[in-house]
Amino acid sequence: MSDVTQLGWEAETVGELDHRLLKAPHVKLRSARPGAGGDVVYAVDLRINQPNSVFLSTTEMHSFEHFLLWGFQKYLPQNFISIGLMGCQTGFYLILLNEGRADAIMDAYEKILNDILIAGEVPYANIEQCGNYKNHSLDMAQALARRILESKSNWRQIV
Repeated sequence: MSDVTQLGWEAETVGELDHRLLKAPHVKLRSARPGAGGDVVYAVDLRINQPNSVFLSTTEMHSFEHFLLWGFQKYLPQNFISIGLMGCQTGFYLILLNEGRADAIMDAYEKILNDILIAGEVPYANIEQCGNYKNHSLDMAQALARRILESKSNWRQIV
């Protein structure tokens, strides 16, 4: 793994950590995997809720996922690979190519959260682009974005 401290991450928070100790919401690097050609794939933990405590509803997760998909494609178009739901319903996994800088990732995330607050609709929430297009709530996504933004000063406090 590359020197994650140069990217703005604390080395002791990278990787899998005891979920009983995690604080949320937070943004943390899970892994940096170099490829044979020199490219690096970064997996970032966008934790929203405290593990084993409070869980996101399927509607919250679904609408928020649409915003994250739309937003990371907008703000990190050359690096964005995918956004994935955490099965435990406490957050999302962000996958990026050749972009692992903490500040760049958190800046894009903050822009997305602010965009959610002023949005008039959930992106891609239509029958042509979504397999469950009726299961969305702009209000829930906005409430979630507001809560995450209110704790921005703590995003780097992982444990």
